[in-house]
Amino acid sequence: MAKVEIYTSPLCGYCHAAKRLLTKKGVAFEETNIVTTRGARSEMMDRAGGKTSVPQIFINGAHVGGSDELHELDFDGELDTMLAQ
Repeated sequence: MAKVEIYTSPLCGYCHAAKRLLTKKGVAFEETNIVTTRGARSEMMDRAGGKTSVPQIFINGAHVGGSDELHELDFDGELDTMLAQ
């Protein structure tokens, strides 16, 4: 199973939607709260090419994007392939 990492903040509806999709698919993920984890926002921005919005999602170290991109990958049938690697 793929390593999935997601940077979130507590009051973010898009974060909850992305986590809901991953949970529905039975995917374990490592969540980093950028509000409570020191240096996490800066780390996220570095890894995500300067993007500041949450969530920012990584699968096997590759930047996927946010919730919209994750759902689009699922709609296109590409997410399951990525998660199986």
